[in-house]
Amino acid sequence: MTHTLDRLAATIAARKAASPDSSWTAKLLARGPEKCAEKFGEEAVEAIIEAVKGDPARLAAEAADVLYHLLVMLAARDVPLSDVLAILDARDGTSGLAEKAARPASP
Repeated sequence: MTHTLDRLAATIAARKAASPDSSWTAKLLARGPEKCAEKFGEEAVEAIIEAVKGDPARLAAEAADVLYHLLVMLAARDVPLSDVLAILDARDGTSGLAEKAARPASP
């Protein structure tokens, strides 16, 4: 069975070829990766606000927006969802503290 995120990522990829006049996703992608990243950030902030407010239904709705805009941002940079999932799979079973300690230092 295909996972919801896989189907959504496939729909977003298909919208790359659509007219920006006919698709919100195509319109976002046509505006470039920077705009897609900005929109992702806006949605993440909205999810944070709902998390603080404590309304589970609103948080779930905002989280859905965050996931959609994350996938759009990835598509704008041609990063497949499968690459992200492979990294998560590789981290599975590893302590978050150990995984973070093993990462190279940021510049």
